[in-house]
Amino acid sequence: MPLVRIDLSKATPPAVVQAVSDTVYEAMTSIANVPVNDKFQIVTRHDTDELVYPADGYLGISYSASIVFIQITWNTGRSIDVKKAFYAAVANGISSKTGLRKEDIWISLVEVARENWSFGNGEMQYAPAD
Repeated sequence: MPLVRIDLSKATPPAVVQAVSDTVYEAMTSIANVPVNDKFQIVTRHDTDELVYPADGYLGISYSASIVFIQITWNTGRSIDVKKAFYAAVANGISSKTGLRKEDIWISLVEVARENWSFGNGEMQYAPAD
C-alpha cells in the first residue's frame, strides 16, 4: 500500500537511483511489514535549484547538493520503534550501497487510513467491513 516518492538531483547516476529505490523497498518489506510486490514508486530528478534545503543545516544536521528526499504515504498504525528502525535501515542501507551521506537521506512519512487507496479498476480494495 505504500506510495514512495523519491526526489534527487539530475546528476545522480542511474545505479545510485536504483540502489535508493531498492533499499527503500527492502526496508519496507523487512521492517515495516509491507507485502512483497507492493512496490509503487515515483522517482523524480531535479536541477540543483529545485532541491531546496537549509544551507545552515537544521537540527544539527548539515546537507549537501546530494540530498535525497523520500516521502512515503502508507497506512497508519506502525509503532514508533518500527518507524525508527525503518529510518535507520533506509539511511544506513543507502549510505552503505551508494556512498551518499546519511545526513543527506531525508525521509517523511504520511499516514493514511486503509480506505484511502485504489489500486486500479476504480475499486476500494481495502474497504472497511460492513
